[in-house]
Amino acid sequence: MSAKKERVDVLLVERGLIETREKAKRAIMAGLVYANEMRLDKPGEKIPQDTEITVKGQVMPYVSRGGYKLEKALETFHLNLQDKVMIDIGSSTGGFTDCALQNGAKLSYALDVGYNQLAWKLRQDERVVVMERTNFRYVTPADLERGLPQFASIDVSFISLKLILPVLKTMLMPNGDVAALIKPQFEAGREQVGKKGIVRDRKVHEAVVEMIVDFAIKEGYDVEGLTFSPITGGDGNIEFLIHLKWHGEREKGENHSPISVEQVVTEAHDVLKQKGKGE
Repeated sequence: MSAKKERVDVLLVERGLIETREKAKRAIMAGLVYANEMRLDKPGEKIPQDTEITVKGQVMPYVSRGGYKLEKALETFHLNLQDKVMIDIGSSTGGFTDCALQNGAKLSYALDVGYNQLAWKLRQDERVVVMERTNFRYVTPADLERGLPQFASIDVSFISLKLILPVLKTMLMPNGDVAALIKPQFEAGREQVGKKGIVRDRKVHEAVVEMIVDFAIKEGYDVEGLTFSPITGGDGNIEFLIHLKWHGEREKGENHSPISVEQVVTEAHDVLKQKGKGE
């Protein structure tokens, strides 16, 4: 059975190689995009979804831009993944898994509701357990046959972290760490999300991050740190990273974050605006 086909410009965005379809079209027209060493010049051309695509002049250390998000989390939160088992919730192309393996993780459960998104390089890696077409809300510890995770990364869309964190507790090892992306566009009320699904109001950003911090603490997680994603989402949304610690079942966690929600939101707007990626 032949592989399903998709437009080149769509694949570039889905894999995180280029931020928007408009930028992808420009890169293709400029002759910067190659598939299996052959130059592509038509944005609308459909190619097999598992085709190896490269963008000339772009040195990407990970299979997708998502790797940069986890890279920042590891550096900012001083996380050590050496010889740890991880679960990558919302793995998509596998940027988080790739980054984790390059930083010493011994195994990754790459879990996603989607299908055929994980990079071929990772599919072939014996350290990766591919869990496609899998809704994390229905996963049990018994499904993780090669050991329970000591680390979890979360990068999910169209669903709140409030539906993920309670389930994660049932399988994360005591003293386990979590690096989760907080996406305001999927946490805020519909009336707070602007055109094209973009949240620009920093007050909404603050409210959303505060809400997730409070929820995590009520679930028994300790909040160890906050920062912002070094790159915006594919739609241009500013996103945030939270570091949680799970010590085992208890009534309530604590907030140990050295930076306040207001500080991290202000910093995100200032830095990403300067990069031309914010408002």
